[in-house]
Amino acid sequence: MQGKGHKVAKYMRLSRDDGDDRESESIENQRDIIDNYINTHEDLEIVQEYVDDGFTGTNFDRPGFQKMLQDIEEGKVDCIITKDLSRFGRDHIDTGYYLERYFPNKRVRYIAIR
Repeated sequence: MQGKGHKVAKYMRLSRDDGDDRESESIENQRDIIDNYINTHEDLEIVQEYVDDGFTGTNFDRPGFQKMLQDIEEGKVDCIITKDLSRFGRDHIDTGYYLERYFPNKRVRYIAIR
């Protein structure tokens, strides 16, 4: 942690496969939930927002996600916040890799609000 605290990436994803949940999972809804959370935590500073609208969570070959990884590598981001874990990813093996190996190795904090 440096300066004000964590350098936060807001990550939002919505898939066409989300079907009936589309309204409650909308990008706007996810953004509002994340912003409300950040507003109550002074140690969190938003540095970037990444959106993958229309991309499945079953793989991580998504443009917003890949850009976020690039920014992690460049040290621009050290905290990722999503509305919930399903917005991050739906493949358990790859999700586990990022949460248990990649993020800790890069000293990146992950927060799923719900």
